[in-house]
Amino acid sequence: MPWFLVARVAFVAAVAWAAALLRPFHPSAAVDAVVGGALGLVIVLVETRLRETEVTDLLGALIGGAIGLGLAKTIGAALFWADTTDNRVVFLHSFILLVFPYLGIVMGARKGEWLEPARIVSLFRNTGPQKRYRILDTSVIIDGRIADICETGFLDGTLVIPQFVLKELQLVADSADSLKRNRGRRGLDILQKIQKMSGLDVMISDIDFPEVREVDLKLIELGRTLEGKIVTNDFNLNKVAQLRGVQVLNINELANSLKPVVLPGEFMKVFILKEGKEYNQGVAYLDDGTMVVVDNARRMISKNIDIVVTSVLQTTAGKMIFGRYIESPQQTPAAPAPPPSPVAAAGAPAAASAPGPAKMQNVK
Repeated sequence: MPWFLVARVAFVAAVAWAAALLRPFHPSAAVDAVVGGALGLVIVLVETRLRETEVTDLLGALIGGAIGLGLAKTIGAALFWADTTDNRVVFLHSFILLVFPYLGIVMGARKGEWLEPARIVSLFRNTGPQKRYRILDTSVIIDGRIADICETGFLDGTLVIPQFVLKELQLVADSADSLKRNRGRRGLDILQKIQKMSGLDVMISDIDFPEVREVDLKLIELGRTLEGKIVTNDFNLNKVAQLRGVQVLNINELANSLKPVVLPGEFMKVFILKEGKEYNQGVAYLDDGTMVVVDNARRMISKNIDIVVTSVLQTTAGKMIFGRYIESPQQTPAAPAPPPSPVAAAGAPAAASAPGPAKMQNVK
């Protein structure tokens, strides 16, 4: 038998034994024992129902009941001047002693979730709206599209530019390689453009992690510290940050999601730029950089043509569209008429000069 069953049986027996000894209900000990056992069973039933209640609700009920009992005793003590021999005064004291503990228990049980540690800590925090931080990566700054996104207002919150990212940009701008140097200077120009935008909150963060050497790992640690999101277009940083529980806003994914949806069977006009890898293929590009591979379009290079979409391939690097060029009937040259045969050409004058039957009858 489990220990809690033993405890319940012992409790009911103890209540019945106490009622049989004291006899508060009836002169007969047997009747008092039965009544005491019934009361013990009621208490056990209440205890089984309380097992399904949350601990915070129980604690809230206890605290609320204690506060209500204290208020009832205070109000009862304040009515010391009332006539205690009057039944109305006695009922008022009893009513106050019942009402306030009841209200305290009920209200405390309903508001018990406020005793959770997270709720208690939130009471001492700032009630203002929490800032949302967007941490810029070096690659997304050099890319330059972040400035256009900020200008349109789609990127909200505070833009955080870490000091170690600025240091990396400066090293790229001072590189001996002209290509890297131009990229670094472009990134610095983009940052200057972002700082001059009105209505945009930009913050230079001095938080650094000396024990971490790689810039990508420093960005992840900064995202954890500020509870913000990293804005990047680096595929590897995107994956590593997601594995470490830091949210990422990928510019390339945003650009891919904004590309127009093309369905097989639709017609579109493209400019054939070069020859494809397969036989009789041409390659075109849309304004957003999407590659379009067109069959039967090799001889239409450097021309605008209408094609029909055959399939669409979505990859992690982007979208590819496959189509087919259908020549119009006007572009197909008409076949030349066959020359007349020599026999028909020789017999034609004889047939024309031979008189018909009616003409010969007139001669006669």
